[in-house]
Amino acid sequence: MTAQPATEIMQDPFRPFDTTFDRETALALLRETLAGGEDGELFVERRRSESLVLDDGRIRSAGYDSAEGFGLRAVHGAVTGYAHSTHMTEAALRRAARTARLAIGAGGGVLADPPAATNRRLYTDADPIASAGFAAKLELLRAIDDYLRGLDRRVVQVTASLAASCQEVTILRPEGTLLTDTRPMVRLNISVIVEQDGRRESGSAGGGGRVGLDGLMETANWQAMAREALRIAGVNLRAEPAPAGVMDVVLGPGWPGILLHEAVGHGLEGDFNRKGSSAFAGLMGSRIAAPGVTVLDDGTIPDRRGSISIDDEGTPSGRNVLIEDGVLTGFMQDRQNARLMGVAPTGNGRRESYAHAPMPRMTNTMMLGGEAEPEALLAETRDGIHAVGFGGGQVDITNGKFVFSCTEAYRVKDGKRGAPVKGATLIGDGPTALLNIRGIGNDMALDPGMGTCGKAGQWVPVGVGQPSLLIGGLTVGGVA
Repeated sequence: MTAQPATEIMQDPFRPFDTTFDRETALALLRETLAGGEDGELFVERRRSESLVLDDGRIRSAGYDSAEGFGLRAVHGAVTGYAHSTHMTEAALRRAARTARLAIGAGGGVLADPPAATNRRLYTDADPIASAGFAAKLELLRAIDDYLRGLDRRVVQVTASLAASCQEVTILRPEGTLLTDTRPMVRLNISVIVEQDGRRESGSAGGGGRVGLDGLMETANWQAMAREALRIAGVNLRAEPAPAGVMDVVLGPGWPGILLHEAVGHGLEGDFNRKGSSAFAGLMGSRIAAPGVTVLDDGTIPDRRGSISIDDEGTPSGRNVLIEDGVLTGFMQDRQNARLMGVAPTGNGRRESYAHAPMPRMTNTMMLGGEAEPEALLAETRDGIHAVGFGGGQVDITNGKFVFSCTEAYRVKDGKRGAPVKGATLIGDGPTALLNIRGIGNDMALDPGMGTCGKAGQWVPVGVGQPSLLIGGLTVGGVA
């Protein structure tokens, strides 16, 4: 494989209504499609992505992908007509218009007001793929492998991956507004396996965001990630079988917010509540969490993985309070669900790509910090575990029941943290867990930038965050 200078993959700015579609023709077709409807747009996208994976000193995979296409949406009431194509031609656009139009029929609706305008930019519009050449990226991954093997002779396998992408979107709305957003994304992942006395364990670390590759590739940054992955692997080598039973759990700050995201966040998305399928449906204004619990979804944090300057309908992202001091105060909304529920859209209309219609989705979902020292939360725990890292999890939206596996956890007895434990799972339900929060730490932190959320077959990047939390009465599944 021949390395290429970064400048060779630079592309001209994405201006589909200057180079591909005639803007006036496209606007006329959009208006014809939406006649009698209530909302809709023409969403045009170009996306490029690159990934490299080094496994045991060898390139396991290297890929570069580029795609573009458009999606045309027509909305009337709860009905959505959607058609998309990779063929960027007027003929394809006309076919899509006829298809989307079928769903709303004669209509009879009135177009909703357009989204508010914004010139805010939350991240760079530079293409991160072009910020470093292939040779430099490969050299980085090899340096990670060498560094970890040099740190600890117990290392038997290193896997390092580097990914970068650039998504450019242009949204044409029926009032004639043209909205654009260029969304960079980078991520570095490091996994290591260590062996001692015939026992093998793994650890991983990573991070990224809507930034260039420069900071991610800095020596101090990747070495810190590598040491963290090695530290976790070493902890797991010493881990004892996890206990089982109902006990108190102290969650660490940052990435453990993924439990909040799954167990609570999805249940606060507007569509689930409009349809009555969420465990929180009908509870607006009611206490659903312990006093002091305030949960936000904030898509406005600069450079964060889940942030968006505008959502995929053109609405500016927002800092939306979902739970305030334990009381349910809001849901995350796209334009369609907001209109049907009689509230304002919140900038949470997101889609995976031009091939998907938008729906209410999280951005950066977090719980604000409290006043307790993290050590005090551990001191209050008579019998439980301290869960610092999480892997995969599942949740049932209708009742909030969740199951999460811990990647790093410790036994806590009589207020003191003891030996690490392996094989721990946390089992409970979101509404009960929120009410059973007994302590909120003052160490609120965001995750390092590695979350991806799935819903209805669509995947979008997200962020999570929380302080240390003491939750009573969770079921811990173990092997002891």
